[in-house]
Amino acid sequence: FQKHEFFVDMTCEGCSNAVTRVLQKLGGVSFDIDLPNKKVCIDSEHSVDTLLETLKKTGKNTSYLGEKSAQ
Repeated sequence: FQKHEFFVDMTCEGCSNAVTRVLQKLGGVSFDIDLPNKKVCIDSEHSVDTLLETLKKTGKNTSYLGEKSAQ
């Protein structure tokens, strides 16, 4: 699996809940949400495009930060 890091303009729990909802709906992902730093780290076989489109469904400003090397 690739680990991808995204910026999502989240300001509150509601925002992170929205992210959780759209990602769970997509399925096949495991993810960590870093609310203070407005980052979402996703482990998935889905393409970056798919993940970005999915995150954009939250209506938040979203951008791809890059691959995160697996520790």
